[in-house]
Amino acid sequence: MKASVAEVLSRLTTLSQELAGAFRPTTIVEVVARALTEQLAPGRLSVLLLDLDSNRLTVAYHNGPRPASWLGVPIVAGSRTIGAVALEGVRTNALDESALMFARAVLAQAGIALENARLVEMLSSGKREWEQTVDAFNHAICYVDTQGTVRRANRMFAELIKLPVTALPGRPWLTLLPPAWAEPIARLLATPGDGVEVRAGERVLLVTVIPTDEPGAGVLLFEDQTEKRRLQEKLLQSEKMSAIGQLIAGVAHDLNNPLASVVGFSDLLGEASDVPPRLAEPLAVIRQEAERASAIVRNLLSFARRQEGERQLQSIRPILESTHQLLRNQLLAARIELTLEFEPGLPEVEVHANQIKQVFVNIINNAAQAIAGARPQVGGRIQIVTQCQPDGLSVSISDNGPGIPEALAQRVFEPFFSTKSEGEGTGLGLSICLGIVKEHGGSMSLDPGGAGSGRGATFTVELPAGDRMGLRPARRGAEGGTETAVAAVAAERPERLRVLVVDDEPHILHYMQATLESWGHEVVLARDGSQALKRALMQPFDLIICDLRMPRLGGREMFHTLARMHPTVAERIIFATGDTVRGDTLQFLEELGRPFLQKPFKLDALRRVLAGVVKANAGLAG
Repeated sequence: MKASVAEVLSRLTTLSQELAGAFRPTTIVEVVARALTEQLAPGRLSVLLLDLDSNRLTVAYHNGPRPASWLGVPIVAGSRTIGAVALEGVRTNALDESALMFARAVLAQAGIALENARLVEMLSSGKREWEQTVDAFNHAICYVDTQGTVRRANRMFAELIKLPVTALPGRPWLTLLPPAWAEPIARLLATPGDGVEVRAGERVLLVTVIPTDEPGAGVLLFEDQTEKRRLQEKLLQSEKMSAIGQLIAGVAHDLNNPLASVVGFSDLLGEASDVPPRLAEPLAVIRQEAERASAIVRNLLSFARRQEGERQLQSIRPILESTHQLLRNQLLAARIELTLEFEPGLPEVEVHANQIKQVFVNIINNAAQAIAGARPQVGGRIQIVTQCQPDGLSVSISDNGPGIPEALAQRVFEPFFSTKSEGEGTGLGLSICLGIVKEHGGSMSLDPGGAGSGRGATFTVELPAGDRMGLRPARRGAEGGTETAVAAVAAERPERLRVLVVDDEPHILHYMQATLESWGHEVVLARDGSQALKRALMQPFDLIICDLRMPRLGGREMFHTLARMHPTVAERIIFATGDTVRGDTLQFLEELGRPFLQKPFKLDALRRVLAGVVKANAGLAG
């Protein structure tokens, strides 16, 4: 039974309403298939749609195998054919002209609905792609319209202001950002130009505006500058360190030369038998203070460059106990109790005792100052615990002071960073300590303690166990050798040597001449390399003690000249220098592979050099 025109129109109207609310192609195909099936009752029905990517028809719907003979009706959107419907009639319900008209009417609406669905999908896909793209940026992005309302923003912007992305559109940007940002950002939106910096806690953000065609509207870009600023600060610190290294290279020589004279003369007078007893104590003070100044210079050298120094395999216990003895009176005066705990079976460590002691002294002093600042009238407690570790040992120094705030704890090992008041600290102490520990192959860490923990700070120094079988020989420098060798040389009358001393400092020449002549040697002096070169070529010398940095002709240049003109004479040169901070100087000395005197040097070091010459002469004679 055929449907009336009114029924057909009613079904087409219902179909139009259903398709108006459908935006997915599968839903549209199902609605069309149902309408055709209900109205035409075909034996078989297939719906094919054009795949725009492959430009081929694909089956979107069918209720059985594709028929051998069928009636095809195209699905058209605008001027493009985007699909087709295949209908096969049955004997009881043949497909006539009216059926074809109905199918065409249905498919005309289907074409419009499918095109709308395609456009909606393109819009949704474009929106997703925009969101994925801008969310992938490291910058926070916010689009503001002429009314100051946020149109769109990305995930980074939402995280910056701690709100969901979906809550941002439609809200005024002034209500989303901190009040302190309002004035500079409003100025940028009104007159786009160079960016402005704003702060969000510890973060530094650079805000710029990309203007649009609409006056007052624009895209706000927030770029996190925190890491960049941190790197710039590190670069600045590195430049400071480089400048200090260059400064030390020049100053160390100028400091060590007068110190060499003071240490040398005090040593010489200390050994003299005709010095009045009343001068013994002043001489000891002069010597002690000169060595103290020398230690300060060595610390600066250690800070400026890597220095291996002389290391020995030894127990950590006597180092810590002597440190305790050194600071005992100071701690007692501050009412601070220091305790030492040693785990049994601690391995020996290969260390430079004085350098490691410097590390512990610095940490203990810092702990004492923290306690004194928090409770000056009450005092406190410092506990040192030494424990075995799988590859060595650890020394933990804890106090019951106020601890260190987390923000400061992250910077305590930075050069020039200090928590002390202006003029009370250089900020170099812990950075030097860290450098010394690393030079020994160890590590240094901090547990800041402080608020909520009920305890003070704890510094832990870890050192690797020394290898007795693989212990390196001492460096061949001014302080090399052993006390046994010194005693042996001092006990016997050394062979008389002819020595050429080259230095541009008159006091050092005086000191060296007085010392060497008192030991029975013949001494010839030269005030620069040029004068020394002439004398070295004209007269035979058993030993040439030459300064490295001198006017007119330096020690290195003199050596190279002698090496070309008279190699055997060049081999008798021993250098004395207060400038081993510069890499080229140190490299030159180490390439020679021979001892050198590092100013200020003691008489023991000079004796060892002379003993080496005597031994070499004896070997040649034999």
